[in-house]
Amino acid sequence: MAVKERDRGQVTIEFLGMTPTIIVTLVVLWQLVLVGYAFTLAGNAADEAVRAGTAAEYDGEGKCEQAGLDKLSGAWKEGTTARCGGFGTGYITSDVSIKVPVLFPGTISFPFTVKGHAGAVEEGTN
Repeated sequence: MAVKERDRGQVTIEFLGMTPTIIVTLVVLWQLVLVGYAFTLAGNAADEAVRAGTAAEYDGEGKCEQAGLDKLSGAWKEGTTARCGGFGTGYITSDVSIKVPVLFPGTISFPFTVKGHAGAVEEGTN
């Protein structure tokens, strides 16, 4: 009976000791998910931008840059840049840079950006 009395509350103490470790692990995993999602968004935005630029009959560069930002939500659009080039050369490229947020989109961001790049052959008119 003395052993039972000594172990009383042990699970509570162990749980309290592990709680910070569990929380830190979940926060790190969430941040890694945000970084991966930023890479996905940047690549998709670059693809959309170059697709719009190749199909544009006029103002291809403007339509390309606009399309690179159109599909992003408000929080992800902040600080995002879309640049398009190569018009008239036959091969259009698009570069999209997205800032990686710290824990929640729309709050502070890390001092680095994630970049997406895409290219496509310019469509000709017959």
